Amino acid sequence: MSARETVTFYLHPQLRRQAENGNQNFIAKVSEVLEAAGLTVAFDSDDQAARLRAMARPGHSLFLMQPPVNGRGLVFRKTYLYPFWHIEKAAERWDWPVAKSAFDPHAVDPRKASNFYRFWRNRLFDEAPRTARRDGFVFVPLQGRLLEKRSFQHASPLDMVEALLDHDPKRQVVVTLHPNETYTPAEGAALQALADKHARLFVQAAGVERYLQNCDYVVTQNSSVGFMGLFFGKPLVLFGKSDFHHIALNVGDMGAAQAIARAPFHEPDYASYMFWFLQMQAINAGRPEAKNKIRNVLRGHGWPV
Repeated sequence: MSARETVTFYLHPQLRRQAENGNQNFIAKVSEVLEAAGLTVAFDSDDQAARLRAMARPGHSLFLMQPPVNGRGLVFRKTYLYPFWHIEKAAERWDWPVAKSAFDPHAVDPRKASNFYRFWRNRLFDEAPRTARRDGFVFVPLQGRLLEKRSFQHASPLDMVEALLDHDPKRQVVVTLHPNETYTPAEGAALQALADKHARLFVQAAGVERYLQNCDYVVTQNSSVGFMGLFFGKPLVLFGKSDFHHIALNVGDMGAAQAIARAPFHEPDYASYMFWFLQMQAINAGRPEAKNKIRNVLRGHGWPV
């Protein structure tokens, strides 16, 4: 078979071993779709040398969470929780079609949405969402690069925290650090100085689920923790571009003052949104129709399947 008919997955070592052994459900389903169309599936690493090899290869490519090297490649990544996935042309979530689509709760079956929402709340968090309350504080899950305003952000993370303290002058603010980020001494000093300045600001190392359960609302750039907060029925303020912005209060659209002022009273249709975003817009690899949806997505990207 011609090398032009080969599709190569570029994966980190552990996932590559799982995929080669057929032990990764989503990759296995994608592979079955490709092979049924007469294509050959191959696997490679995801380091810089592998990306250079991808540029030289004539076939198609699939990258996990990394930008494709050319027009014959696509990126795939988990849609915040298993078994939901996207296959897209761009690596940045805020550039995905779902981010540019309009959410209409009236177009969602309310019975299906309610059942879906209840099932996933229970599966992910057991009883916690059903006993959620509002204890008078705002939860801010921080990500990385606290002093830098990046291209997808409307303020640096620390400026975001300071804006929240300014525009919500009564509530306590609980900030958590990302467990997979390494923060510089300068970032730590700046965060501590902000905490010293504001007695209402508390910096915690852990406790995400507990804070989601008991906060009044969530403020973040675009952290997946904010997305998970929707399962607790918690209003969300976004200071950055995101694919799950549709029922959030977006600082880029209305400014920080208005977004924060509206947050305590914001009551979107959480169940319909989660059903629309996950079940209707993503690929649920646990469903019987998953391969058909994968095939349709790949065809939509112009692949010969």
